[in-house]
Amino acid sequence: MPAVGLLSIEFHFPEARSLKDKRMVLRGVKDQLRKLNVALAEIEHQNLWQRARLGVVAIATTRDSVARSLETVVDKIERQYPGTVIRTELEWLM
Repeated sequence: MPAVGLLSIEFHFPEARSLKDKRMVLRGVKDQLRKLNVALAEIEHQNLWQRARLGVVAIATTRDSVARSLETVVDKIERQYPGTVIRTELEWLM
């Protein structure tokens, strides 16, 4: 049976002064993550300037594979945008 993991990532963008600023940064994050073969969407805080929450989903044949994929997502974000991730939460859907 396949494994499905949902990773919620909460961000804080202290330098954002408008929704446009926040969305520019999020667009860069999303573009980088799509290269990792995961599905993602902004799921909360759409109208706040300095906060965002992304939902990232990965599916594979084992939980270990999904966990590695989602760890890669967090590592990539933290390398490219250090200090912006304030919380992550992994939920197993299958």
